[in-house]
Amino acid sequence: MKNIQEKVVIITGASSGMGESTAKLLASYGAKIVVAARREERLIRLTKEIENAGGSAIYKVTDVTSYQQVQDLAQFALESYGKIDVIINNAGFMPVSPLHAQKVEEWDQMIDINIKGVLYGISAVLPYMRKYKKGQIINVASALAHVVVENAAVYAGTKYAVKAITEGLRQEECENNIRTTLISPGAVQTEITNSITHEETKAAVKENVSKVWLQPESIAKAIAYSINEPDEVSTNEIIVRPTIQKEF
Repeated sequence: MKNIQEKVVIITGASSGMGESTAKLLASYGAKIVVAARREERLIRLTKEIENAGGSAIYKVTDVTSYQQVQDLAQFALESYGKIDVIINNAGFMPVSPLHAQKVEEWDQMIDINIKGVLYGISAVLPYMRKYKKGQIINVASALAHVVVENAAVYAGTKYAVKAITEGLRQEECENNIRTTLISPGAVQTEITNSITHEETKAAVKENVSKVWLQPESIAKAIAYSINEPDEVSTNEIIVRPTIQKEF
């Protein structure tokens, strides 16, 4: 994984799950990691674990629904490490429910985190990457960016949007040597399902998805693969599902 060494990587949603696993894996390959999330105590623990293992990591408490906070995150990375090579827009929110449940506040939160949070991350690093004509923007979507299932219409809609945004970005910035990657995980064991408040949906998810889900490390490996490819290679889309997952 020589192409990962010394790269400065920003990771949002890094306090647990896929973000945490990705931070640890990339740091083990020699990347300099900037982890961001809202839970400071988790970020402190993560950076200490990376440092104790011989890696390099810093953190900044960041709410991705705040444009200014995400701008400040990118500036913090530049001031600390002098460059930005990769951003992984990983923060996500998945309180799935049927539309008739009228979870309007949760719809708004999914739009703010899953769509606007990705856009804010892109906006924060794009001027720098365009200036130096290099960099990689990795957006974490979902297998539900490719298919819709019941009770997940709004969540899938936000992830379809991330897929469309990532493809549009690829077309706009490929001539500037900016690589774009869409990572679409299937069922993965993370804390994201804890946000489900519709009891019937939550029970169904626990009953069905929990039987097949992957560990976050599998997604971290896919992300590492895309970063390690030579700069002239852009791995645009990766879907990672449990082998036995059928539903989506």
